[in-house]
Amino acid sequence: MEILTELAADTFNITLNDPERRNAQTPQTWDELYDISQSIPKGARFIVLRGNGKSFSAGLDRAMFTPEGVPGQPSFIELADRSDAELDDTIAHYQRFFRVLRDLPQISIALVQGHAIGAGFQLALACDFTIAEPDTSFALKESQYGLIPDLGGTVRFTEILGYHKSLELIGSGRIIPAPEALELGLITKISDHLDTGLEQLCSPLRSVLPETLIDTKLLLSGIAYGEEPWVAERRAQSKRLRHLHALMSQQ
Repeated sequence: MEILTELAADTFNITLNDPERRNAQTPQTWDELYDISQSIPKGARFIVLRGNGKSFSAGLDRAMFTPEGVPGQPSFIELADRSDAELDDTIAHYQRFFRVLRDLPQISIALVQGHAIGAGFQLALACDFTIAEPDTSFALKESQYGLIPDLGGTVRFTEILGYHKSLELIGSGRIIPAPEALELGLITKISDHLDTGLEQLCSPLRSVLPETLIDTKLLLSGIAYGEEPWVAERRAQSKRLRHLHALMSQQ
């Protein structure tokens, strides 16, 4: 899949560009996304993920399920023949981009239309925010293929929904319409025009000192992943106070 990148003012756009295949993903897609994440241009405050065409991403390339697989990449059959340690390392490698978005200082936003299925939904879930068109459909369908979501889908679902609702939705793999996804908190906003919704979301965030927004994101993500919240708040506030003192001293 071709992946397009562009820096527009303070926004770094990453666009999946295989509309004829509904932006189906492969492990090579995840490697390229990870490499891109390691060289975000200076000056970017926001990372926006898009998918060209009618769908954001319909998920994993179905060829991965065939014995032939995708040229140059292992099929699921080949993966299953690897040792436990090799298989664990391979999946960890695939997960890198889906994990790194939480650690980047930029705010990440998925703009979703059409479908976000399987790996496509997990890509949107990896972002800090998701804006979707009203008729967008979401689903983690891995269970219907005898698999589980392993690109952060179970982590994010449990974090947002808790155990019972996560089990129902991931276990069944059913379609989640955008209004239901919004009600559940799986997406941030519904907008008829994604770029309009993006501006409405980003505008108030731009009024905040960049360093403050970065520290707020890192604080909340640290708490979400198990850091003791009171300690995390103290450390983050200490950093903010020292930064503000340094700014005042320069005046």
